[in-house]
Amino acid sequence: MGNKNKTISFRVSQEKFETLRDIAEQRDISLSAVFRDYVDLLVAHDGQVEVVPEHQISDSSTPTTSSSFPPKVEVPKSFVREHERLELEAEHLREQLEEHKRYVTQLRQELDEHDQEDVVDLDELDGDTEEDSPYRIGREFDDSL
Repeated sequence: MGNKNKTISFRVSQEKFETLRDIAEQRDISLSAVFRDYVDLLVAHDGQVEVVPEHQISDSSTPTTSSSFPPKVEVPKSFVREHERLELEAEHLREQLEEHKRYVTQLRQELDEHDQEDVVDLDELDGDTEEDSPYRIGREFDDSL
């Protein structure tokens, strides 16, 4: 019911594979994360992405800033893994919530299907007794003593 991840296969030459592996090692991420980042970038920019070597970026006509491009932020692997774990847990909780909502809806429908005759009013039961006197708790005492 939620979004399912799909697998994409890439076929590259041995030289390009080693280059990609070096990039992944420099960024301290997995090789599959490099491809995920690239695919996310392609999707975000509607396929209008051009891969340019870093030395050509500084020679381009775009104004350069004092920070390097692309901006780099170091995030510990534990943070990334914890974030991914929390995303999976949130998805699981959403699924459980939907299942609970369906169950509550089913119970409400079953309740609506039953007639009001199934409900017993306690006041009606009190009228069926032969004695109209209230009940007494305890023993009766003899006042003549």
